[in-house]
Amino acid sequence: MTWNRNIPGLLTDDIRLRVPLDHNSPEDLRTIEVYARLVATPDGTDKPYLIFLQGGPGCESPRPTLHDPGFPGWLARALQDYQLVLLDQRGTGLSSPVSEPVGDAASQAEYLTHLRADEIVEDCEDIRRHLGIQTWAALGQSFGGFTLLRYLSTYPESLSAGYFTGGLSAVGRSADEIYTACYNQLRTKSLKYYKRFPEDRERFAALVRLAENGEITTPNGDLVTPSRLRSLGHLLGMSGGAEKLHYLLEYPHTSRYFRHDLADLLPYGGRNPLYAVIHESSYADGVVTDWAAARMLPEDFREDPTLLTGEHVMPEWFDTDQELRPWKEVANLIANHPWPKLYDPDVLRTAKVPCAAAVYHDDAYVPRDFSLETAALLPDMHAWVTTEYEHNGSNASGGAVLDRLIKLARGEIAR
Repeated sequence: MTWNRNIPGLLTDDIRLRVPLDHNSPEDLRTIEVYARLVATPDGTDKPYLIFLQGGPGCESPRPTLHDPGFPGWLARALQDYQLVLLDQRGTGLSSPVSEPVGDAASQAEYLTHLRADEIVEDCEDIRRHLGIQTWAALGQSFGGFTLLRYLSTYPESLSAGYFTGGLSAVGRSADEIYTACYNQLRTKSLKYYKRFPEDRERFAALVRLAENGEITTPNGDLVTPSRLRSLGHLLGMSGGAEKLHYLLEYPHTSRYFRHDLADLLPYGGRNPLYAVIHESSYADGVVTDWAAARMLPEDFREDPTLLTGEHVMPEWFDTDQELRPWKEVANLIANHPWPKLYDPDVLRTAKVPCAAAVYHDDAYVPRDFSLETAALLPDMHAWVTTEYEHNGSNASGGAVLDRLIKLARGEIAR
């Protein structure tokens, strides 16, 4: 290794590999570059490896620091036991990033079908072999947990341990079922929010009426439609998110404060367009999603615009958002793509890998009941259901969640 010492308290190194775009088609000669950052403490370069799989899809790995106050929140705890591999999943960060559509829509959509969890796992195996190690542990946050579940379905022999934080995906469930469950959770969270901040319900209703008249805009001039406005409900799935929403609603909608803060808080912005374009594919375990989030919008949500939504992508946003608009045709093709199966329940039942999962009781993005169904498939899974944290508990806990998962997987504590 050629360790760099330019980040206080950490050693880092870079891995850059050329890998096949399509690992399953040897005749396809297209390649991409995959980037990963190795991170260790000065006294930890002989520790075993842990690969971190980021949430998303379509988001790069965090850029690490141990100072002010340290990011990500679980980093210091992980480095007590491991040296880390922070992977920029294909299409993100420094891994042959996808930022603008290239070529015709059909070709671009076909390219994006190779950016899912199944190919990300193949990249992980390429990196593992490059490092010359037989096994490593993996930590999957949210979509990263979905990727880890795919890993367990294909290469369980490569894993020494698996840690899931809000990322035990449903196995064998349709996207329709998953989005229905997520809407049910957002309904509960919306009502809980308005019970806590009762004045905000009328404030939000007034904003929706303004949005219907085209009077809510971001600083770059994008119209914020009612459905886009309602997606602020994604904040309710994070620790501290309710407060962020409440403080936003205190500002007049005409103020610079409101418009800039609104743009920052809305999900699916232009920085990571893949997050919106391929998001529903993460729930596609052998199905066509066909804009499942839009199709499954419950009747009471249609009638009451103060019921907030979360990670529910609406096709109309590709008309109103300037940075998403170039992706409209590609997104429609992706929505109608017949995705192959991601998970193999028979392999999962025989995967003798020590695993532990933080299952957040009120998770707005990964339904608890489906997570527990999946946990029951894995023979050495220790599922910890908690009401203490929301979906961002791994960061918000400052390492406490990961600490518990490591101890659970090692049998050092009981659930």
